[in-house]
Amino acid sequence: MEFDSNKPIYLQISDNLCERILSGELKPEDRILSVRELGAEIGVNPNTVARSYEKLTDAGIIYTKRGLGYFVAPGARDLVLEAERKAFMENDWPKLLKRAELLDIDLKKLI
Repeated sequence: MEFDSNKPIYLQISDNLCERILSGELKPEDRILSVRELGAEIGVNPNTVARSYEKLTDAGIIYTKRGLGYFVAPGARDLVLEAERKAFMENDWPKLLKRAELLDIDLKKLI
């Protein structure tokens, strides 16, 4: 995993897991790497991974089974999809529209 210096690493880790859920690579009830395993694999402090997992747990995207680890929650894909669509509509779409206007791009031709 390559990191962007303009975004906190814990957010990039949680975004990566969400992308893997959206793509179908991770499915409901799949076990994900432990905090220590993922930290070692990507070369970050386990506390950073723990922060990502806490964010995802709070959002209901993953959950923990005591003594067994972290798992993808049932309905996680729907939760991620809803959050990503909302973020796109609030953040990305207005920027795209403004850019298209500045470049005099006819949106009807794009569609």
